Amino acid sequence: MTDNRIEELIRLIEADPEGLHTAELLVARDVLARLAGKTIASATVDESRITIETSDGARYYFYGFLGAQTPS
Repeated sequence: MTDNRIEELIRLIEADPEGLHTAELLVARDVLARLAGKTIASATVDESRITIETSDGARYYFYGFLGAQTPS
């Protein structure tokens, strides 16, 4: 393993959890924006992710660690 690879792994381990959550939220919003106007053909809920397939055959993945919020 090269020194650069070791340094990269250390940076990933030390990553800010809130920053990772924010980045994933932005990705999810982008995916949802691309779904606008499409017809959902199926949705599958697995242990670690949700897969949505549209009528044009595209698949979109959402991972459970993104979180959710329900109004009171």
